[in-house]
Amino acid sequence: MSIFDMTRRNLMALTAAALVSSATAQAAKAEETIKVGVLHSLSGTMAISETTLKDVMLMLVEEQNKKGGLLGKKLEAVVVDPASNWPLFAEKARELISQHKVSAVFGAWTSVSRKSVLPVFKELNNILFYPVQYEGEESERNVFYTGAAPNQQAIPAVDYLAKEEKVERWVLAGTDYVYPRTTNKILEAYLKSKGVKAEDIMISYTPFGHSDWQTIVADIKKFGSAGKKTAVVSTINGDANVPFYKELANQGVKATDIPVVAFSVGEEELAGIDTKPLVGHLAAWNYFQSVDTPENKAFIEKWKAYTKNPKRVSNDPMEAHVIGFNMWVKAVEKAGTTDPDKVIDAIVGIKVPNLTGGVSEMLPNHHITKPVLIGEIRADGQFDTVWQTDDLVAGDAWSKHLEGSKDLVADWQTLKCGNYNTVTKKCGS
Repeated sequence: MSIFDMTRRNLMALTAAALVSSATAQAAKAEETIKVGVLHSLSGTMAISETTLKDVMLMLVEEQNKKGGLLGKKLEAVVVDPASNWPLFAEKARELISQHKVSAVFGAWTSVSRKSVLPVFKELNNILFYPVQYEGEESERNVFYTGAAPNQQAIPAVDYLAKEEKVERWVLAGTDYVYPRTTNKILEAYLKSKGVKAEDIMISYTPFGHSDWQTIVADIKKFGSAGKKTAVVSTINGDANVPFYKELANQGVKATDIPVVAFSVGEEELAGIDTKPLVGHLAAWNYFQSVDTPENKAFIEKWKAYTKNPKRVSNDPMEAHVIGFNMWVKAVEKAGTTDPDKVIDAIVGIKVPNLTGGVSEMLPNHHITKPVLIGEIRADGQFDTVWQTDDLVAGDAWSKHLEGSKDLVADWQTLKCGNYNTVTKKCGS
């Protein structure tokens, strides 16, 4: 063997050793942190709502690290931008889990984005914390729903309008996708069960990012001129809300005439428009920035300090991330591991303070207990709470008002099923 061959072999051996050493070092470095995925649109039509959720997740991770991290390790947030592109949500979820090896993911806003990622979380057995109000009709083992189900937002809002505002005619206006359509299907059935006639219900859908509201607002005004008190129940999502509310003001639709109660408009969305003409219109949430509790004051102070911007606002989905993140931390501590199977088992029954002064609990159906609040828009873009439930409301995965759903329950603790039929005594597909 020549000296050249020996040298070449030595070089190859050294290179191989270096590669193994580098890979080992990288693996060791990866194990030094617990990675948390952040899956929110930072561009596109939903960025107006989702960007702030990315920011609050970064704050929560930073705060937890100041407390010493989790299981003796620092947390590391991994942020991706699915860009309001529903199929891209699935790709980015797979990237977070397969490539970045995150232990859990906090993200999605629209139900279509959530539906897009569900198969990924089931296939790869990871955990999604979903922080936004949604249409119900779902309970997945790998998902924890920290936003409101319809019985924690939509149904109480309609009850409030009927009782307090004496509303008799209803405009159900939404963005054209699964959440508004399913929520309105539930509301239509609920209203009819209360004696509302079909001709007193108007349903309207528009695409994401819709900007020309002149005709629709004119139709709403005409519908409301029949001599019966009329209200708009809005499931309009994203940046389409800005021209919608502007057109209401342009056509002189006042809250005293036709009140609008929104399920997807909070402090963040109102920050971008002139709210003075909208004073008195309503929103139904489980949290408002204006809630006067020590917990909320402390949170807002930390939020403004973190963002270095005294004008930054907080909102309901942010609180849902606070609750979900703290529940995940407690479940990991209880399980002694970030292993999804063990965390899923450990988290049911976990209780953490919410920002309205109560304590939220993770239920066996993977929904949580929440208060329900109705707020009036103020001139400064904040809300005055005009009504709230006496107690926290347990989220229902399945609607009692829909055929095919009313007999279903979800229980991942005892029944190990998300759609158990109480009549047939069987778990559905």
